[in-house]
Parts: sequence; structure tokens; C-alpha cells
Amino acid sequence: MATLYTYPDFWRSYPILISAQYSGVQIKLVTGPPDFEGSDGHETDHFLSKFPLQKVPAFEENGFQIQESSAIANYVASDVLRGTSPQEKALVQQWVNFAEGEIVPSMAAWVYPTMGVANCDEQASKKAREAVLGMLSILNEYLQPRTFLVGDAVTLADISVVCALLLLYKQVLEPPVRQAYQNVTRWFCTCIHQPQFSAVLGDVALCEVSAEVPSKLKVTPESAEDPPETEHSKDVVVEEEENGGMDATEEAIAAEPKAKDPFASLPKSSFVLDEFKRKYSNEDTLTVALPYLWEKLDREGWSLWYSEYKYPSELGQVFMSCNLITGCRGPHYSTRPHLGPDRGMFQRLDRLRKHAFASVALLGTDGDSSISGVWLLRGQQLAFELCEDWKVDYESYSWRKLDPDSEETRTLVKEYLSWEGEFKHVGKPFNQGKVFK
Repeated sequence: MATLYTYPDFWRSYPILISAQYSGVQIKLVTGPPDFEGSDGHETDHFLSKFPLQKVPAFEENGFQIQESSAIANYVASDVLRGTSPQEKALVQQWVNFAEGEIVPSMAAWVYPTMGVANCDEQASKKAREAVLGMLSILNEYLQPRTFLVGDAVTLADISVVCALLLLYKQVLEPPVRQAYQNVTRWFCTCIHQPQFSAVLGDVALCEVSAEVPSKLKVTPESAEDPPETEHSKDVVVEEEENGGMDATEEAIAAEPKAKDPFASLPKSSFVLDEFKRKYSNEDTLTVALPYLWEKLDREGWSLWYSEYKYPSELGQVFMSCNLITGCRGPHYSTRPHLGPDRGMFQRLDRLRKHAFASVALLGTDGDSSISGVWLLRGQQLAFELCEDWKVDYESYSWRKLDPDSEETRTLVKEYLSWEGEFKHVGKPFNQGKVFK
């Protein structure tokens, strides 16, 4: 059986899975440990040994390995889906390229900020919206006399374009906008109600009101114009040549003193964090790691904290919410470089790893989830306040210091580190966890 490695509920997997439904290809989904992601939220050595490019989704069948959504969808598609004549094959490929190269970047720039997984540059978002509406106009005219994009039946063209438009229809294309593109909406609804589509997508609810960007994600764009060249700027160019090509910013960074360890002033602790991490990673959590923690924990040198994301109503799809915790791996958003790299909390805290451990859980399901976790931090205060770089995410969470000897704390730590339990304090079932270590 073929195997597809992907993130849970990742829209880039949908074209593959829908194509497989039409073609009768059986696919085993791998979305987590031990073969795909480890407990730290990063791809495992097993996965990287097979797919060193780290592109997701990734596909394997009988020793054959391939990456990239469009390539995999093409591989699993039947001859009918690819087009039955040279002309149809070319048209199908044209629309697949249109979906990936034209729709997806603009969709991401407009939609992702409304889902809380990317900052919003209002100027870029406005341009993306205009670009999307322009593409919808093209599609609307093209589909006026047609039921499907190529020929008289669903092809890979329809599958690819529908999946590229999916989040637009779910997030921002409200009824007045859809009214202006009736041919596109007719075609879109025809496709998503096909059994092969609904088997993968479920019931797709079209948005009633366009989703707004959370105010905390709005940023003021820099001026798009380059400053005029001055005599001083010419001098800087000469200076770069004389200093090995280093610009003024690089020189300033190079001249800065190395940052001091913000924990250097703390008394030495008897608790060996790395040893606890090894036991947690390699041995049983309940019978080895937790007993070690409670026996060896230096209560003066370390503190336990409970965190909870303040804006659960803004969490959308599960895989998007997980990105807030660990960060987007390149394959998620590689088609939108104009938005800049998206980094999650764990990625921004790399320098804190030798002084902290955390297990953070996403509880609930798409559209009804929350993020919370337990943190073990060096010292008695929130470590994030010790360094400007660490403050980016922590203010989006509420924090509560825990008494390491209370029953409530023992229960919380047990549930979050073992990823098992009722999580009564949240009232949502465990979905998946991520570990910072």
C-alpha cells in the first residue's frame, strides 16, 4: 500500500487524496510519530532519510518516493484525470500550474492572516484580494459555457483549482462576493458535492461573513519606495567594498558584544535538565520520567508554569493552530515568500532550550480548539521576560505559576507530559502534543 506523510488536515494533501478516491488507489496516511514527526514537532530521522528535501506532503510506494503535492496527485491520478488526449493533458497541466502558481500565493496572503497564522500587511493583503478577484473573473468567464474545466468530467484540473480555492470559500468569499462569480461558485459546489471530493473534504461550509484579521496580527507596511541616493549612500557602497562586502548593518551586528546568558547570575542547580530530557525521550513517561522529575526537581532553582492561549476563538484548522506552537516548516507556505517566514513559538525560543522544557497540547478539533501546556523554567520568574527575543509569543498566553507539590500540579504535569487524561480544566479532548526540549 502507498504511504502519504503529511500534517493533520493539511489542505495540500487534499488533491492527492481526492485523486486517489477517483483512481481507486489505497493510501495509508502517516501524520505523526514515530515515522513522520517526533514528540518535539520536527520530522524524524526516519522521514528525513527518505525525504531529505523535507517537502510535505511526501509519498512512498514500493520503494518509489516523491514529494510536492501536485507531483504526487499526478502520480496517483488515473489516465482519465490527467486528460485523455494530448490537448486535454496540456490543458489539465495548464490549470494545475494556474492553481499552484497564481491562486495559492494570493490566497495565502489574503486568507492566512484571517486564520491567525500569519501577520497581515494590509497593503499586501489588499493586493492579494484584488489578484484573487481578478482570477475569479477569468474563471467565471471561462466556466460560463462549461461544467468542468477540461472536458465533460472531473479532471486533475478541477481537483487542483478547487483545493486552491477551498480556504477562500471557507474564510473570505462571502455571499455578495460569490454572487459576482456565479459560474465559479456553481462549478465549485458541483465539484465538492461529488462523492470523491466529500469523502476527503467532508461537508464544506461556505462563509457567511468574511473573516477579519485579528488586530494583533496587523502590521504597518514599510514604504515600498527606495530612498533617493545621496552622497552618504554612495560612501557606504565604497565602504562595503573596502570591508569585504559587509554592509553597515552587518558591521554593526559584528561589532556588538556577545549577548550575556540571562541565567548566569542564578545559583547552580542540582537538577540536570538534560538528564530529565533523555529520560522523557527514551524511557516510559509515567514509570520513569515523571518519578525522576519529582524526585530530582530543584524547587528553588526551577519553577513550573501553566500556559493557555488567550485567543482560542481565532484558532481555525488544527494544522494551522499547531504552527503557532512549533512554527511552519518550509513546505507549508513556500509559495508565499512575500509574507516572509512564519516562525512559531518553539522556533523563536531556540536559545532557551538548555534552560526550559515544555509539553504543549492542542485540544479539540477544527474550529473548536485550544492551546495550553506545562512549562519547566530555570529560576522563579517567567524566563521570557529576560530577553526581548523571547517576548514575541508569550504575551499571547496567560501564565500561572504552579505549586510542584500540589495534586492539581501533579495531575496537570501527568496529563500534558503523557498526552493522556481527561483535561477537565479545558473541557476538550486531546488532539496532539508538541514538546519543547
